[in-house]
Amino acid sequence: MTQSRFTVPEPVGRMLALLPAYPGSLLFVSALNLTLKERLPEDVQQSMTGKHFRISVTDAKLGFDFIWTQSGFVAGSNMGDADLNISASAHDFLLLAQRKEDPDTLFFSRRLSMEGDTELGLLVKNTLDAMELNVFELVKAAPLGILAGMRSRLKWPL
Repeated sequence: MTQSRFTVPEPVGRMLALLPAYPGSLLFVSALNLTLKERLPEDVQQSMTGKHFRISVTDAKLGFDFIWTQSGFVAGSNMGDADLNISASAHDFLLLAQRKEDPDTLFFSRRLSMEGDTELGLLVKNTLDAMELNVFELVKAAPLGILAGMRSRLKWPL
């Protein structure tokens, strides 16, 4: 049985495109830092330092800009050309995060694209492929999980 692919409806994508980019990038890098920051090998961190990344969610018309610094991923907005731009639909990114789909399969079926520094793209792909599945705990990386983590670190009473 073939799984149907969800697509963000065009009118919703047009509305999402009107939102400011920075808050989304800030949430996105918070999730990245929670799931990846402590797990990235030192040589990978050095290779990524100062590199501008963009994740483009094609059907939602959203882009998340960020860079890697010595202290982790940092959100950006309107940062110009990215060193590496990775594009796919929201559904395909979800499948990748859940490890239900292989990035090579999506790439060769033209559902995932990487533009820019190919060597950097392969470094990122191979690093993520080598990580244990439990790295991607979606509940922890979801917006409510991020806010709960921030609340516990800041000791907010809510």
